Amino acid sequence: MNWKPLYLVLLAGAIVSGGLVNFSAAGEPVPLIFDTDSGNDIDDVLALGLIHALQSRGECELLAVTITKDHELAAPFVDAVNTFYGRGEIPIGVCDSGVTPEAGRFNVLASKQDNGKDRYPHDLRSGKNAPAAVTVLRQALADAEDNSVSIAQVGFSTNLANLLDSEPDDISPLSGKDLVAKKVKLLSIMAGAFEQIPNREGKPYDHKEYNIIKDIPSNQKLAKEWPTPVIWSGYEIGLNLRYPHESIEQDYDYVEHHPLKEAYILYNPPPHDRPTWDLTSVLQIVRPNRGYFGLSESGYVDVADDGLTTFRADSEGKHQYLTLDEAQKIRVKEALIFLSSEPPHQN
Repeated sequence: MNWKPLYLVLLAGAIVSGGLVNFSAAGEPVPLIFDTDSGNDIDDVLALGLIHALQSRGECELLAVTITKDHELAAPFVDAVNTFYGRGEIPIGVCDSGVTPEAGRFNVLASKQDNGKDRYPHDLRSGKNAPAAVTVLRQALADAEDNSVSIAQVGFSTNLANLLDSEPDDISPLSGKDLVAKKVKLLSIMAGAFEQIPNREGKPYDHKEYNIIKDIPSNQKLAKEWPTPVIWSGYEIGLNLRYPHESIEQDYDYVEHHPLKEAYILYNPPPHDRPTWDLTSVLQIVRPNRGYFGLSESGYVDVADDGLTTFRADSEGKHQYLTLDEAQKIRVKEALIFLSSEPPHQN
C-alpha cells in the first residue's frame, strides 16, 4: 500500500474536522459496547479489528462484546481476536435465541490448532461457558458514567431488545430501559435500507435487510422503545464501500497468521471485495465529527411485519440515518483500510 497518499487523506479529514490530527474528537476515549453476529459475515470481524485499532489510538475503550449468533464457537472466536490484539480480558456475552445456529465459515478458527497448540490463543473455549449477553450488558452499563456509553449493534437486535425487557437485579436497581436511558449516549446500528437497491438486472427494489429480517420482533421493539438517539447505517452505505481484496492479500502479512485475513479468506476468498456494512457503524460512532458520512434529518424508523424499514421525518424524532456522497466514499474507504489493517499495539 502507498501510505503517503493515505496519510494525506486522513490528515485532511482531521484538519477539516477542526483539529490538527486530533484523533479523539472529545479528547477522551469513547466507552463502547460492540454487539455482533460474528460468523454470519466477514464485516463483523473487520469491524472488531477496526475497534482495536481505534482503542490503541486512544479513541475508544471496548467495554464488552455481546453476540447474537447462537453458536458455541462465536464467542471463542471473538475472544481469539481480542486476545490477538492484546485484550483477551474483555467480557463477552452470548444469546440463547436459536437464530443462525450454524458455526459459520470462519468461527471454526477458534478451534484451529498447529502442532497441538491454538493457532490463535484464547481462554474462552465455548459459548456455553460465557455469561448471558443481558448480564454482560447490564454490568457494563451499571459500571459506566451516566450518558457516556456508545453501542455499535451490527447484528440482530435480539440482545438489545432483551436488555430493554430486563428487570432490576443485583447488578442495578434499574429496569433495562431505565438503565439504557441513564447510561447510553448513542446507539449506532447497521440495519435496514433507506434507499432502493438495484437487483441483478439493475432495477431498484425495496430491500429487506438481513439484520432486520432475522429477528423482526426485536428490531420492531428497538425501533419503537429505545430511549436514546439512534443512527442507522442502511444496507446501501456498506454496499457502496467495498473492502479491496488487495488489502487482504498484502496488508496483514506482518504476522504469519492473522485472524482477520484468514477469516476473510474462509468466508469468501480474494479477489472478492466485500461490502463494509458493519465497519461504517463503528467508524461513525467513534469518529462522529470527521465528515465521513452525512446524516439525514431527524425522525423515526419504522420496521414493518415483513422486515421493510421506512423513515418518517419528524423534528422530535431520535433517529437519523447515514448518507454518503462520492467524495466521502474515497475518504471512508481509505480510513477503513488503514485502520482495519493496523498492527496490534505493542505495550
